[in-house]
Amino acid sequence: AKTPLNKMLLYPPVPLLLLCRISLCQYSSDQCSWKGSGLTHEGHTRDVEQVYLRCSQGSLEWLYPTGAIIVNLRPNTLSPAAARLSVCIKPSKDSTGTNIYLDRNGKLRLLLREQDQAEGKVHCFSIREGALFIEAVPHTDISRRITAFQYELVSDRLRAEAQSPGAPCQPCSDAEMLLAVCTNDFVARGTIKTVGPEEDHASVSVEISHLYRQKTHVFVSGGVRVRSWTGNIKMPLQCGVKSGEGEFLFTGTVRFGEAWMGCAPRYKDFLRLYHEAQLQGTNPCHVETD
Repeated sequence: AKTPLNKMLLYPPVPLLLLCRISLCQYSSDQCSWKGSGLTHEGHTRDVEQVYLRCSQGSLEWLYPTGAIIVNLRPNTLSPAAARLSVCIKPSKDSTGTNIYLDRNGKLRLLLREQDQAEGKVHCFSIREGALFIEAVPHTDISRRITAFQYELVSDRLRAEAQSPGAPCQPCSDAEMLLAVCTNDFVARGTIKTVGPEEDHASVSVEISHLYRQKTHVFVSGGVRVRSWTGNIKMPLQCGVKSGEGEFLFTGTVRFGEAWMGCAPRYKDFLRLYHEAQLQGTNPCHVETD
């Protein structure tokens, strides 16, 4: 097996400002994303540059890759809980030109080959496993090659869900349903318009009449004077969801900008359950039901 750049032994720290001047790199204002070019590596393709990304989510884009970069994904916190995080990356389907390794104290483990990145699948690893070592694959023509991916930091217990976010195709328990309304990334009341297959999942087109919460703008407003939103929610094909009449309460998670369905009871069933829990004083949170 090929050993990248002679096992990447030791590299002295280089000031961030100098690195940016060398590589013409550009961080976003919040230092969540990075965009750089490998064109300045010509003639010294063994250069290794350090990239530091300190947010819970962001992106990286490396144009015309040559040499290598080390991507340090670290949350901007000193909390002990940071050690129990996992990093999930989702390559762009056009990503090419590099192999991606995990680098822990100079020891490399292959994470993604160049040809694997086009699948666009999510890959996760513990933050304790090290940084990302991204090495350019030699090509005579690098002009069409760009390595790009999104990343998210998630708790270790949510790692499996992040890699395959579709919930199992079984009804949620009453307790799970009430908790989902309080903790999920989105909570919305609405109807199912259409259902269409997309590769290994179904895309459910919904119209929302009441938007309780959304982590990011997965549902788009119909306008200032229109109290409705539209969007798409993904779920496994085997769940066999169908469009039909009636209102639902949609809950779920947002992964890499995409909404994935969690609990989705009929709204009338949720109302009954919520009011019963309200009488018993067992509601985990308050929800406007008017």
